[in-house]
Amino acid sequence: MLIAKERLDKLMRISTIDSFQGQEKPVIILSLVRSNDNNEIGFLKDYRRMNVAITRAKDALFVIGDSATIGADAFYEAFLNYVERHGTYRTVWEFEIS
Repeated sequence: MLIAKERLDKLMRISTIDSFQGQEKPVIILSLVRSNDNNEIGFLKDYRRMNVAITRAKDALFVIGDSATIGADAFYEAFLNYVERHGTYRTVWEFEIS
């Protein structure tokens, strides 16, 4: 089913973490996809942004990222360990993509 762009714009909002400060949404999809050969996270090093991002979701939170890159940081490694302990960690290798 195709949804008209105008209707989709009312259903979905794509923006930066900072713009969601003080708001909640039923579903948040958070992209931490900033891979590089040096495993440096840059912008994501401000952990307050992660707090804002993960506390905005009312019903569901999906975090997409490169675990090798973000896992090199102690804060994000703890986050990855948490979601793995709670059985909510998934890897791309679990899905058949053709």
